[in-house]
Amino acid sequence: MARILITEDEESLRRFVARALRLDGHETHEAADGAEGLEKLMEGGFDLLLSDIRMPVMDGIELAHRASEACPETKILLMTGYAEQRERADDLMQKIIDVVPKPFALPDIRRAVALALAA
Repeated sequence: MARILITEDEESLRRFVARALRLDGHETHEAADGAEGLEKLMEGGFDLLLSDIRMPVMDGIELAHRASEACPETKILLMTGYAEQRERADDLMQKIIDVVPKPFALPDIRRAVALALAA
C-alpha cells in the first residue's frame, strides 16, 4: 500500500484520518503544520501528501508548491473547511489531485485518497 504524510494542525482530525487510512493498509506519518510537513516530506519516499490548507507556520498552499518542486513524484491532495481557501488552491490545479471539502465522513476521505493514489 501507500506511504502517506498527513499534515493537519487539528490533532484529533489528523489522528482520525491516519487511523482510517491505516485500516486500508497504508503507512501513515503525521505533521502538525506545513513546516513540519515539509521537513518530513524531504526525508523522501512518500506516495501522497494529504494536507489541510489553513494551518499555522506554513499553510497547505505554500506546502503544496514546495512539495511539488522538491518531490514531484509525490501526489498531493488538499483538505479545507473554508470555501475561500479552496479558491486559493486554483493556481495549484496542475500540481494537486483535488481539494476535499471539510467536514467529511470517513468513507469520503478514504475514497478521495484511493482516487488520488490511482490518478
